[in-house]
Amino acid sequence: MLRKFQKVDWSIVVILILFMVISTLLVYSATINGTELKFDAKKLTIIYVISIIGFLAATTIDYRILTKFSYYLYGAGLILLVAVLKFGVEKGGATGWFSLPFGLDFQPVELFKIILILTVSYFIGKLKGEPMTFLRGIVPVGVLTLVPIALVMAQPDFGNAIILVAVLIGLYWIGQVPITYVLSGIAAISAFGYFFLHYFKLYYTQIKEYLIAHKLPFHWMARINTFIDPESATNDQKYQVVNSVRAIGSGSLTGEGFLHGTSIHNNFIPVAYSDSIFVVIGEEFGFIGASILLLLYFVLIYRMILIAIYTNNFAGRYIVVGVISMLVFQIFENIGMMIGIMPLTGITLPFVSYGGTSLMINMIAMGLVMSIKIHDDLLLDEDL
Repeated sequence: MLRKFQKVDWSIVVILILFMVISTLLVYSATINGTELKFDAKKLTIIYVISIIGFLAATTIDYRILTKFSYYLYGAGLILLVAVLKFGVEKGGATGWFSLPFGLDFQPVELFKIILILTVSYFIGKLKGEPMTFLRGIVPVGVLTLVPIALVMAQPDFGNAIILVAVLIGLYWIGQVPITYVLSGIAAISAFGYFFLHYFKLYYTQIKEYLIAHKLPFHWMARINTFIDPESATNDQKYQVVNSVRAIGSGSLTGEGFLHGTSIHNNFIPVAYSDSIFVVIGEEFGFIGASILLLLYFVLIYRMILIAIYTNNFAGRYIVVGVISMLVFQIFENIGMMIGIMPLTGITLPFVSYGGTSLMINMIAMGLVMSIKIHDDLLLDEDL
């Protein structure tokens, strides 16, 4: 046990603690002026305690044990994704949560992100570093990912479905997909993207009428339209993006000051404590505050990359890459949508946005990374 304690990457632990402090301050500032969420120190403490316990548990357990049971975990995760469609509660137009005691909620797709990373990493880890072939790697891994994506889209939860795609791409990359498949994929995606954007703008009105008539989630289309053709978007559709960009810009170099964000405290920014929390730090702490936050993310990812490089277990290396893919995409998408370079989705800012399930799963993910650090006996600590 002492040897495990000595192998802990304390820089990661310190960064996670700093994220909790930053998150508490930002959530407090975003909720003191009559939002639908009231700042509850007791509830937030429960969330942090559960998350820390999850981190410690994942750190202590040998990750190789979890990978051996990954297929069983995958089956259990699919059952939860099916069950939430039937018994879950709706939030923001998606039926993706189970109600728990103490006013807490549980979102199964968040847990499934970890399960998917474990399962795919275990599968491609058995290739022992050999490049994937079409039938031996690309197709099975694609099926393992597309099944839960379909269930998540049925909720419908477009944001988390995209995160699963990001994890898939990251694991395809580390699994050494042949360059011919990569080039073919890029060409296909580029062609699809071009025609999608062209015909989407051309037939936007017809698509809108069809979705509304069949009670399908039109808000996805509205967000895409706001992103690719902001001039044609209504004021309601671009309200959040316009106000977010304006609020972040008003923060200037040093910000308006803690608890003094004009847009935040006049409730001009929807869900500022969750999806839009980057606006809080941009407006109240300015460019300097936002840069410090991004620096913390950079150091965290950097430390994880070093762990992946010096880990000799293939499955362990793939798990770290999967976690990095998940976090990097969430960070890029969340901040990008707040400054107008990405379409709006319901994706939280890792470790900072308010959200019990999201924080708990991200902490468990970091616990898995730490488990790889301390349980891989061939890891060269002097190189880190």
